[in-house]
Amino acid sequence: MTAQTNAPARRAGAGHRPGRTAGDRAGTTVAVLGATGCVGRAVCAAYARRGHRVLAIARTAPPDGDHPFLALDVADTAPADLARILGDAGVDTVVNAAGGWARTEELHRGHVQLVRRLVAAVGATRTRPRLVHVGSVHEYGPIAEGTSVSETAEVRPDTAYGRMKLAGSRIVLRAAQTGSVDAVVLRAVNVYGPYTTPASFLGSLRDRLRRAGPEGLTVTVAAARRDFVDARDLAEAVVLAGRAPVTGEVINIGRGVAEDVRELVRVLLETAGLRPEAVPLVDAPVTSNGGAWTRADIGRARRLLGWRPRAGVRESIEALWEQG
Repeated sequence: MTAQTNAPARRAGAGHRPGRTAGDRAGTTVAVLGATGCVGRAVCAAYARRGHRVLAIARTAPPDGDHPFLALDVADTAPADLARILGDAGVDTVVNAAGGWARTEELHRGHVQLVRRLVAAVGATRTRPRLVHVGSVHEYGPIAEGTSVSETAEVRPDTAYGRMKLAGSRIVLRAAQTGSVDAVVLRAVNVYGPYTTPASFLGSLRDRLRRAGPEGLTVTVAAARRDFVDARDLAEAVVLAGRAPVTGEVINIGRGVAEDVRELVRVLLETAGLRPEAVPLVDAPVTSNGGAWTRADIGRARRLLGWRPRAGVRESIEALWEQG
């Protein structure tokens, strides 16, 4: 894929936009795609706390019924049908937190096909809702150790996941730059906290500990340092982005700290009531998305959204253990 920069777009329909009123007041309706996942659940809760109506959308119903729910596979839904659904519900803001880790063909379906149909639907919806698309730091590709990646960096993803996430973000940004949608892309770092997905390293380790306990457990962990953000902090950034007077922008969301993954494992073991030294850690090569180092420059999030992360590592790990 050809590298390009992600400098803030300044063509018609991009950059600064007039102040928004609908997203600023309680009583409006927000549609959250991927509402049953780690990020989606946190986004639904953040909007509900502010008094907004939430329409939760996902392929499978959640175990709890905190919000009105629509079982829908957006990747297989015609844009006209989705536009009608959003319009009939009076949706003012759409949050795309859908997708996940999967095989390559499923990655394209969940991160490109879905986004293409969603953008077409939002552009055709009579209420013209604001779109907040949750992207990924992996869209940048490898990050040089000791550096913080900014939104103007060249994008050179070297994994299937990173390439598919970048393709989806580009669909959103092109539509915003042409004025067909009012949208912003949040590039999130690794996410943990409540309901952390079992597909992640920390979520998988949590589930292994719950199933088998420490007996005979060995943890294989790479010597990596990565930026992590609590899903609840990311959700707060989504809410702020939904009403911020900017469009066609990429905004990094992280803590701006490269955490030692071994230290995160130690905190998780302690949270599980174990002595970290009782569980052997075995060195392994870095094979997961993101490489050995990730750290996001979050200055733009502070400037444009007035956002900053609040949850510390131990608080997030405790939520990961208790709510997962």
